[in-house]
Amino acid sequence: MKEGLFGQIEMGQPVCKSLQRRDHLTFRGNASLGRHGWLRLTPAYSLHLVRELLKETRSDEMVLDPFSGTGTTPLACASMGIRSDAVDINPFLVWFGNLKMMPLGDYVARQVQVASTRIAEEIDVSHSTIWQPNLHAIEKWWDTPTLHALAALYCAISQHPHERGEHVIDLLRVAFCRVMIQMANVSFGHQSMSFKKNGVVATDSLLREGSGDCVRRIAGAFVVSAREVANSITVEPPIAEARVFLGDSRDLSSVLCGRQYTTVITSPPYPNRMSYIRELRPYMYWLGFLSDGRQAGELDWKAIGGTWGCATSLLNTWTPNGYSEIPFSNFDQIVREISKGHALLGRYVHKYFEDIKSHLLNLRKVLAPGARCHYIVGNSKFYDTLLPVEEIYAELFKDTGFVNVGIETIRKRSSKKELFEFVVNAQMPG
Repeated sequence: MKEGLFGQIEMGQPVCKSLQRRDHLTFRGNASLGRHGWLRLTPAYSLHLVRELLKETRSDEMVLDPFSGTGTTPLACASMGIRSDAVDINPFLVWFGNLKMMPLGDYVARQVQVASTRIAEEIDVSHSTIWQPNLHAIEKWWDTPTLHALAALYCAISQHPHERGEHVIDLLRVAFCRVMIQMANVSFGHQSMSFKKNGVVATDSLLREGSGDCVRRIAGAFVVSAREVANSITVEPPIAEARVFLGDSRDLSSVLCGRQYTTVITSPPYPNRMSYIRELRPYMYWLGFLSDGRQAGELDWKAIGGTWGCATSLLNTWTPNGYSEIPFSNFDQIVREISKGHALLGRYVHKYFEDIKSHLLNLRKVLAPGARCHYIVGNSKFYDTLLPVEEIYAELFKDTGFVNVGIETIRKRSSKKELFEFVVNAQMPG
């Protein structure tokens, strides 16, 4: 059997036991790696994996990530001296990704630490009108004294903008996000974020905490977080140009204005109904990228694979476009089987792959002859029906004119026993 960088290539083969878990090939492998570890976001994938794929890439090439997420691919490229561009439809992730790519030096790092100490001393919860985000059921996330302290901290960060400078304030906001999620009543023990089961007990306990103690706790955590962010700036800093563009991966030719790429390394949203907008809500509301639930649902609908909020009702009225047939022999049967359990999920799967086909057709317009593509994907299971995502991707690549298409199994995922992660490889004709 042919072996690839991470495992087996041949489709339909059993997965070897050595592929169980491999946590270094997940976001956990990024946690202590400089800017990659700034925020723990579910969409992040492995820096180690990206570096392995970049071994074939020369410094004079140009890499594209059409689903940028937290910016793992472009930041890895930039730190290795390889130019890259990325695209994402989420404005928060575009802001966050571009901040990661900034050539920030020791001076900025010192300013962040100095400013964090001063801000920690300025937190004032005595004002009753301090702005708080319009996050639905915000009391489930933070108890009252913690929420007031966080709001006062965020207000203090935004003061003296001319004195501190844009980059310093942005890095302080990253430190704030780390503290905000650390203090939230949420758990990351599963694939998606969930509220802690003992949240009521924890909230009752914290309500007895004095406001002064709560402020000191938040302030201390903020200073520590700001120091960690500052220290990470000089770890494997970017030495090549990298940018993240706001745009739709189904219309790359309009977003990227005639540029051509020799390598694509990306991880599109998995077809598992996990909403990345839902996962990112606390960051997006606090930093002003979302203001209400309708706006969140509409953004999720624009993203591939989104079905949260009003996106669910919009999906209920969606129908196939009629001219974008999915070139996988059992696809229609799979959709019918999934639809037996829930018609909405059948539509979801069908729309997802129509969107991916549209993306791949447009991707061709921005690739150089012979360009290599590496798509990190995971299969899914709906009720008793396994969705062979990697095989459908492979057939979509072939159908849209790519050659040398193959699948490598990376690792066993930590959810259902049938679920694995793969790299689907393809190449533009020379």
